[in-house]
Amino acid sequence: MLNNKTILITGGTGSFGKKFAQTVFQKYPGVKKVIIFSRDEYKQFVIKNMPEFQPYLEKMRFFIGDVRDRDRLYRAVEGVDYIIHAAALKQVPACEYNPFEAIRTNIIGAQNIINVAIDKGVKKVVALSTDKACAPINLYGATKLCSDKLFIAGNCYCGSKDTRFAVVRYGNVAGSRGSVIPFFQKLVKEGAKDLPITDLRMTRFWLKLEQAVEMVLEALETMHGGELYVKKIPSMRMPDLARAIAPDLPIKEVGIRPGEKIHEQMITKEDAHNTIEFKDFYIILPQITMENIQHKYPEAKPVPAGFEYHSGNNDRWLTVEEMKKLISEI
Repeated sequence: MLNNKTILITGGTGSFGKKFAQTVFQKYPGVKKVIIFSRDEYKQFVIKNMPEFQPYLEKMRFFIGDVRDRDRLYRAVEGVDYIIHAAALKQVPACEYNPFEAIRTNIIGAQNIINVAIDKGVKKVVALSTDKACAPINLYGATKLCSDKLFIAGNCYCGSKDTRFAVVRYGNVAGSRGSVIPFFQKLVKEGAKDLPITDLRMTRFWLKLEQAVEMVLEALETMHGGELYVKKIPSMRMPDLARAIAPDLPIKEVGIRPGEKIHEQMITKEDAHNTIEFKDFYIILPQITMENIQHKYPEAKPVPAGFEYHSGNNDRWLTVEEMKKLISEI
């Protein structure tokens, strides 16, 4: 699929971008070029010096740039076949305090990607979403919902171009920068007397970085344009995670934070009538009128009326022992 192709990854110096690039080189040795597009020159320097990327440097290009800057994107996207859009402002408190900055990156930046991809004849674009875009209660989630809608609608105004857009939605990645696992591990290392949990009822999906990459590759291969992919993954209870990391430390309930949900939500009841199910994932089909992609998936089955998918109603749960094993693999 990716052999002899050029891929550009926005936000390419993040956890996902690095893992995606590494996976592409390992699975598709004939890939033509991987372009890392990001704002941070130091992180690009770090990637260039990582041992795992040394065999592939001749196939890598590094662009300093911001998705807010459409002119820079036009230059970076020259000759690109596929775009993986991972760049975003993601910290909930930072987005609340700097709302228009989040809008400029997550919404205007998304529209820049869409316009440039169409103008430059990019074949496929897969944009990364988040559980927080599903029934959002904070600005970050609201900007990502808007971004999702923009990418889906992008399929409607390609004109004679054959550029296609799809979205992949997933929750927190276990062990990624800013996730709860390294936070708990840091507290334990520093000699904490307890582990703070905002609400003892809280659940979260458990997604490894490799699974996120696999879902994006699946979308890139199977998409027709207009799909929003949601991977089926197990859930965990936050008190169980604390026990898996530090079984001897007590748990302290500290109260839910602004913009935080008890459960991670991926598909709402309102989305159910547009959702179809596969063995390993769901697809939310577009609400707007476009090429009838439902007919592209005759093997899929619709979900029941009133269906919703969140980390609290999952049918797959991890035990403490399973979590210990997975933490050791991160």
